Amino acid sequence: MSQITTHILDTTKGKPAANVSIALLQQVGDNWQEIARGKTNADGRIPDLLPKEKQVELGVYKMKFYTQEYFAQDGTANFYPFVEIVFNVAENAHYHVPLLLNPFGYSTYRGS
Repeated sequence: MSQITTHILDTTKGKPAANVSIALLQQVGDNWQEIARGKTNADGRIPDLLPKEKQVELGVYKMKFYTQEYFAQDGTANFYPFVEIVFNVAENAHYHVPLLLNPFGYSTYRGS
């Protein structure tokens, strides 16, 4: 499993959000550098965003979820074209960054 993982649940449908594009970026000074990209599987997860053996440097990261593309798949109007979650990697540990999503809101937390 990747050191950084995610899971998206579409709370309107009560189902995982499949086929959502996600980018993982690292803060470098005042800029962001993309270090990985993937799409959620049928269970709304990306278990291999990073290679198993890859350990990221300590620092600030963000996951960018391309939500407008996801909602456009079935013609659902939405408010947020993308969601960005910024978080600290403060130790060499697993970081699970889930997203609870609906067309007009979202929430997140540090998962396990």
